[in-house]
Amino acid sequence: MSSNINWAAIDNDPRFQALHKKKTTFLWSLMAISTIYYFLLPIGAAYYPDLFKIKVWGPMNVGILFALSEFVVAWTIAAIYARRANRDFDAMAAEIVRDSSLIK
Repeated sequence: MSSNINWAAIDNDPRFQALHKKKTTFLWSLMAISTIYYFLLPIGAAYYPDLFKIKVWGPMNVGILFALSEFVVAWTIAAIYARRANRDFDAMAAEIVRDSSLIK
């Protein structure tokens, strides 16, 4: 691969613009979902303490289970991103890289 890549031309390429827009929109969506889910824990604990105190199993209550579910949600979001990046974003980027010598 040549080191004389015209980065400005790649930045102006409609395929790169589409990749950037798709990826940015997807990432902001995932961030919004994770932020909302994250803040449900302190909001729930503050405004619905009786709900969070409900015993589920032994010393486990809804609050502890909800806190633990944050890890599951984080790993799920990471897996969703990795799957989408591998399937869509990487293919789009590879096409742009492959044609980078032709972009003027």
